[in-house]
Amino acid sequence: MSRNIYALAAAAMAIGLVGSACGSSPNSATTTTSPASATQLQSLIPTSANTQRTDGPTSIPDSGIHMHFLVNGGGTDVLGAYKTALEGKGWTVTVLSSGGWGPSGGATYTGTQGNTYGVFGGGGNGGTTDVSACAWPSKPANPNCGGSGHQ
Repeated sequence: MSRNIYALAAAAMAIGLVGSACGSSPNSATTTTSPASATQLQSLIPTSANTQRTDGPTSIPDSGIHMHFLVNGGGTDVLGAYKTALEGKGWTVTVLSSGGWGPSGGATYTGTQGNTYGVFGGGGNGGTTDVSACAWPSKPANPNCGGSGHQ
């Protein structure tokens, strides 16, 4: 073989090694996402329509937050609208319980949005409804939504 062929083969091997080294960089295939902050979690929680008062966010265990809304309206309508608002914010919602009679009633939902986990619930009579919303960066071992009876 002539020197040109050896030089060409060496150049091809060098290019191949450089290309494979770049392709297997430990940072090129790994994306690290930090846990959601309280502000990011709060931005994922919709405010109920017709809210009279908002309380929170309050920190809860496992880096979660708790929000409370006092809402004008009956529990059945308010919680049904809240489920729709959650889905509008990108949550995948599971209904754990719901029910009532006429405008009085309540519901409890869980939801996920990527790794973010939430528990949402409440209830009320025909005039006002309490809505409790909790969110965590990932599903906690004990998803207790701030001591709310609607978990």
